[in-house]
Amino acid sequence: MNTMKKLVFGIDIGGTNTAFGLVDAKGEIFGESAISTKSYMKYDDYPRYIEDLAKAMKTLIDSVGFNFELVGIGIGAPNANYYQGTIEIPSNMWKYSDEQIAAGMREEDRNFNFAEDLGKHFLNVPIYITNDANAATIGEMVYGGAKGMKDFIMITLGTGVGSGFVANGEMIYGHDGFAGEFGHVIVERGGRECGCGRKGCLEAYASATGIKRTAFELMATMSDPSPLREYTYDQLESAILYQYAVKGDPIAKECFRVTGQKLGYALADIVTVTSPEAIFIFGGLAKAGDLIMNPIKWYMEENMLITFKNKVKVLPSELQNKNAAILGASALVWQAK
Repeated sequence: MNTMKKLVFGIDIGGTNTAFGLVDAKGEIFGESAISTKSYMKYDDYPRYIEDLAKAMKTLIDSVGFNFELVGIGIGAPNANYYQGTIEIPSNMWKYSDEQIAAGMREEDRNFNFAEDLGKHFLNVPIYITNDANAATIGEMVYGGAKGMKDFIMITLGTGVGSGFVANGEMIYGHDGFAGEFGHVIVERGGRECGCGRKGCLEAYASATGIKRTAFELMATMSDPSPLREYTYDQLESAILYQYAVKGDPIAKECFRVTGQKLGYALADIVTVTSPEAIFIFGGLAKAGDLIMNPIKWYMEENMLITFKNKVKVLPSELQNKNAAILGASALVWQAK
């Protein structure tokens, strides 16, 4: 007896593009596509964005070439609330115009009932939404290195620092759906200004943006000659720092050591809260391999409470070289079933 194949949609909503794909329970992608997100930046563009996304998803369904059952839709998005199915105050999407703000509309009131609105186009299909870091965490648990683990942490190192915490086999969402903001723990009181408005957050040091800020601080305090000194702030990227670090540039190498130190110290603290079996490192900076992983591990162990010493593995994500964003979002559905 033939049973119809079951697929789910995985959707990753970024500030530039929205990528989506059809995925089976083993993590195989049966077609993917994308639409622009930045073309719908205004608050009044949101309904059109939902319409166009749904239309593009249905076009992808038609292109697959075989019949299947769509059993769910999983979505990873900035500021998404798993409990409410909402995207709340997204920093780079669907913003009020100056005229709307002048008329009394407040940025903090920009909440979008995303799961409900998209669901109108996919009746009777369950929809799950969470923030992008939590989606990556669940992706690691369903498809990656965290299979079978009950307690682990995922750290995503991109433009910002995201995180997801799993304890006793369950994602920790907190009472309001926003638990896991590890990037905004304070690692330097009165330190660098963070995009969140506070000072000294981990994100201001351990993100792709943070390591670039470190580079310019080091160039001001180190006397070593370096081709990095020829770059403006806008030109320098973390990938360039990696290229020069591999070549032995002392400033570039020190950037990764300092970044690993900040992250390692912070991880030693967070281990005392959840006692994870492993910590997975994911994202652009994680691609630097030993340059970032070795200092993370060393400084974490150096500062670890003796109870936890040499017990916690620090591992690169196994989804690193796959379409992790789509897989992570799709895993929301399989994990819920």
